[in-house]
Amino acid sequence: MKYIRQFLWILLFSFVGEVLKYLIPLPVPASIYGLVLLFVALLSGVIRLEAIREVSQFLIEIMPLMFIPAAVGLLESWDALSGVFWQIMVATVVSTVLVMGVSGVITQWLIRRKEGRKS
Repeated sequence: MKYIRQFLWILLFSFVGEVLKYLIPLPVPASIYGLVLLFVALLSGVIRLEAIREVSQFLIEIMPLMFIPAAVGLLESWDALSGVFWQIMVATVVSTVLVMGVSGVITQWLIRRKEGRKS
């Protein structure tokens, strides 16, 4: 029963994100609305982390399985993508390296900032 309640919390925020997507005419995916709302609810204490911890960990553990349908869709679209394959590969590699670099720099900055406060 605990897991159902935790999953329902996540579904509730996903649903509210869908409603906001319908009401707000911005090019923002509904899942982003839901994630931001859940994040704000966790930060503000409206929802305690314990209220979604186990189900969240489970969803993160099975995340690679969620990419299988997208990969199959890409394979089925190979005819359309084959002409721009190298452009897609270059964009993917460049954006991946850029995201990794920026994430690393920000993480190091946050760690140094946190260590500075402890001293």
